[in-house]
Amino acid sequence: MYIEQIYTGCLAQASYYIESNGIAAVIDPIRDYPSYLRIAEERKATIKYVFETHFHADFVSGHFDLAKAANTPIVFGPETEPTEGVYIAKDNELFTLGDICLVALHTPGHTPESTCYLLRDEKGKDHSVFTGDTLFIGDVGRPDLLDGKFSSEEMSTRLYHSLNTKIKTLADDVIVYPAHGAGSSCGKKLGSERLSTIGIQKEMNYALQEMSLEDFIKEVTDGMNTPPGYFAENVKLNKSGYTSFDTVLQQGLKALSVEAFEKEIINGATLIDSRKPDDFELGFVPKAMNIGLSGQYAIWAATLIDLKKPILLVCETGTEHESIIRLTRTGFDTIIGYLDGGFEAWKKAGKPYDMVVSIEPEELLIDAKFDQDIQIIDVRKPNEWESGHLPQAQHFSLENLKASLPHIDPEKPYYIHCAGGYRSMIAASIFKQHGFHNIRNVYGGYTKIKETQKEITE
Repeated sequence: MYIEQIYTGCLAQASYYIESNGIAAVIDPIRDYPSYLRIAEERKATIKYVFETHFHADFVSGHFDLAKAANTPIVFGPETEPTEGVYIAKDNELFTLGDICLVALHTPGHTPESTCYLLRDEKGKDHSVFTGDTLFIGDVGRPDLLDGKFSSEEMSTRLYHSLNTKIKTLADDVIVYPAHGAGSSCGKKLGSERLSTIGIQKEMNYALQEMSLEDFIKEVTDGMNTPPGYFAENVKLNKSGYTSFDTVLQQGLKALSVEAFEKEIINGATLIDSRKPDDFELGFVPKAMNIGLSGQYAIWAATLIDLKKPILLVCETGTEHESIIRLTRTGFDTIIGYLDGGFEAWKKAGKPYDMVVSIEPEELLIDAKFDQDIQIIDVRKPNEWESGHLPQAQHFSLENLKASLPHIDPEKPYYIHCAGGYRSMIAASIFKQHGFHNIRNVYGGYTKIKETQKEITE
C-alpha cells in the first residue's frame, strides 16, 4: 500500500494518490492534472478511480481532465447534483483498489454531498480516512457556502450528526488526511499539521468535543469571515466543467512583445505582476496589480480580480509557467499572454512606469508620534485587526479594499501595512491603480512594527 499527499501551499490544499498492487486512485486532484499521471507512470501503476469529497469552492479541481486522460470514472458521494458524467456512490459503498479498499462515508454538513473515504488495509483494518472539508486538523468545514439553498444552521445540524455518527465512531488510531491546512478559507482555525489521528482530534478539535446541537451550531458559525466572492464561480466550474487545463496553459504561454502587450492593455486587459514585492516597488507597468508568487498568489488573484476578465502577466523571467498554472487553479481561463522579457523589456523600450515608496516601521512610528492626524491603513483580516492594531489606524481589509476606496480621500498621504508586507504591496498597487499617489508601504507590516515599538521603548 502506498499513500502520497500532494500538498499545494498556495491553496493550502491536499490531494492524495493511493495505490495497491499497481492499481491507484486520486482524491481531490488540483487542476494541473499531469502531475498525478506522472506519479502513476513512475510507479508503473494504473489509475482506476478519481474520487471527489465534494464540489470544491476554493479551487478548480482537475477531476474532469484527469478522468478523461486516465479513462476512469469520477466518483462523488450521495446527494451530488448534477449527476451527469459522474458515478454517485452509495453510503458505505466499497471500492476495491488492489489489496485494499475505500469505503464511501456520506458526511453531509460542509455541503450536502460531502463524503469521506475510509481506507481499509490488506487485512481489512481501518487504516486512514480522507476527510475532505468535513474534518480538518483542529477544525471542521464551514457550513455557510451554499448561497441560501440551505441555511448555515441546517448544514451545521447535518455536520453535527455526521461527526458524531461517522467520524467519532472510528478507532482512535485511524489516520486523518484532510483536504486543507492553515490558510484555507474553508474553515476558521485550521491547524498547520498535514495529518493527525481520530484520537488526537477527539482530544483537541473543538468541534469533536461533547456538546449539545445548539452549542455546536454556535461554535461552528461564530467568527467566520465572509467567504471570497470567487467561491461560487469555482463551484459552478467544478459542477459544469471548464476549459481544459492544456488549452488554458497553451494560450497563456504566449510571449507578447512590448507593442503587443501595450495593445492588449489598451483593449482593457487586467495586469497581474507576479514578481516579489521588493522588485515590484522599484518599477512596474502602470495599472498593474502586484500579487507575488511568494504568497497565496492564486487565492488573492481570484479574490480581487474578476475571473472572466482577460489577464496579462508580468513575471520574473523563468516563472511564467508557474504564474499561469497557479492562476488556473482558482478558475482563470482567459490568460492571454505575458510580457516577453518582463518589466525590464518595458523599461528598456522607454515606456512610462510607476513606483511605490516603502519605509521602515521606525519612520512610521516617528511620524505617528508627532502627527496625531497621520493616515494609517491596516489591510489585515478582521480577526487580525481585533487581536491588536495601531491606535491611529483605519481598518480596510484587503479583500474589501476596492469597495472602500470611495470612502478614502485620494488627496491625503497614507501609510499602508498588513501583517508581514505581502498584502500591503498588493494594497499599494490597488491604490496606485485608482489614482492614489501619496502612499507609503511599511516594510515588515504589523509584526515588524510591534518589534520596532518594543525596541524603541526598551
